[in-house]
Amino acid sequence: MSQIVIPDPDGDVSRPVFVLAAPRSFTSLVTAMIGQHPELYGVPELNLFQCETIAEFNSGKSADGQGKSPYWSAMRHGLLRAVAEIYSGEQTPQSVAMAERWLKRREDQSSVEIFRELAAKVAPLNIVEKSPAVLRKQEYMQRILETCPKARFIHLVRNPVSQCKSVLNAKGGVGVLLAMNSVDHLGEKAALEPQIMWHDTQIQILRFLDTVPEDQFITIRGEQFLSNLDESLPALCRWLNISESPEAIAAMRRPEDSAYSNIGPSNAPLGNDVNFLNAPALREGNVKSPPLDSELSWREDRAPLHPGVVALAEALGY
Repeated sequence: MSQIVIPDPDGDVSRPVFVLAAPRSFTSLVTAMIGQHPELYGVPELNLFQCETIAEFNSGKSADGQGKSPYWSAMRHGLLRAVAEIYSGEQTPQSVAMAERWLKRREDQSSVEIFRELAAKVAPLNIVEKSPAVLRKQEYMQRILETCPKARFIHLVRNPVSQCKSVLNAKGGVGVLLAMNSVDHLGEKAALEPQIMWHDTQIQILRFLDTVPEDQFITIRGEQFLSNLDESLPALCRWLNISESPEAIAAMRRPEDSAYSNIGPSNAPLGNDVNFLNAPALREGNVKSPPLDSELSWREDRAPLHPGVVALAEALGY
């Protein structure tokens, strides 16, 4: 059996790209676009770094026995699809079953070891990944940095008004808000308030990026990025120090060509936002960014954004 060569975490081989963003912030589209670059390898949401060990990943329970998420069975799909595709070249019920066995045999290994093994398998390409749930705890993000000290991070932001509306309208959006404790208890009755998630997610990301060298992260406003791809894609390639050739840029404009940009087999259909999986093609054009003082349609009083949210959005360039 050939020996697996794990890339040196301090070397240039393992320089993955992680997209950090709140849910419904163009994450699926932008990550898939970047991952289609011929020097990179886009994967689904792995959710690896929420776990210390693969036993934890397989069971969905932390070492203290506490469940990670009521949606954990679905949150495993991304890694299963990635293992199936990387090791068997296809995603079928049979190859996903193989991936389950692959993970079962590695239960005593750490998530760090598994990520490095996947990185070695796709090398010299560098992995591009996003798992919004990793933003729940600083320790999860720190685990990424400890695993890959030279990783690049993209802080992807969406206008809070449109992001909040998108979460509320998305399939499963209410569940995401509840999982992220986005509930306003100040009124006579508790009510879902998506701007809490937007605000708290940005704060979590900014706190983490304070620990990252400045040349290893960049902030991108999604509306601006997607509205001017002729400039934004080459600029991002220059920042990542990868080719900005016409062929590379053309590949990035075809996120639907990814092996993961579709509904997967019956035993691992997800691994990404279901809305993206059902319609993964890029629809080019101007992406609107509504005024920060807009009346909020989801609020009974139609009040605008909280002043703290406005201040943070303005600090991020809105």
